[in-house]
Amino acid sequence: MKPLGILMLDTRFPRIVGDIGNAASFDYPVIFRRLEGIGSADAVTTHPDRPRVLAALKANAEALAAEGAIGLSTSCGFLALYQEELAAVSPVPVATSALLLIKQLAGKHVGVITASAKNLTSAHFAAVGAPEETPFVGLPEQSSFADTFLRNGLTLDREQVEREAVAAGRALVDQHPEVDTVVLECTNLPPYKNALKAALGLPVYDVLDLLSGFYLSLGKRASAAP
Repeated sequence: MKPLGILMLDTRFPRIVGDIGNAASFDYPVIFRRLEGIGSADAVTTHPDRPRVLAALKANAEALAAEGAIGLSTSCGFLALYQEELAAVSPVPVATSALLLIKQLAGKHVGVITASAKNLTSAHFAAVGAPEETPFVGLPEQSSFADTFLRNGLTLDREQVEREAVAAGRALVDQHPEVDTVVLECTNLPPYKNALKAALGLPVYDVLDLLSGFYLSLGKRASAAP
């Protein structure tokens, strides 16, 4: 089985099982490559340095493909912004973000929980073919989650982050009662998916769900090749 490649932001925070940066989160092989000098602040922003970020994504995509990766993803849902541009220059197929699931869930009333509400824009949704008016809520700017994942902390209070994620989920359905399906933009939120499902009574999807289907499709494509 050939691996899936993951383009990782240059971060230092803990990555527990369920996080995209932990190989134990996957039931198939993965390889990682760090985007040196491209951190959370470069991705989670309304005004990224697109040429700089795309150059780093392209160079490291080529390196991962050379190492044998048959497809690529990224460690930040905000990199959805580069889906088409990266796919155009990558040697292998690309699925940048869990936001790609929104289009796949057509017919559902999808709401999104994001790492940063102030930085998620209509451009991120448009880049993956999702409705630009998709409702979303973010984790609080002053929170344990933000201290670890946005401010690149060295410690993780898992129980507190779970409480914050559940509170965000409840806020989402309170503000948008039509929501019947939740997508987690952030690749650090999958460890809390089960708690969210239990609290909300709704299906919850994350980047690991996206990549499971993506990797399966890559395997079928490879087996069908002459």
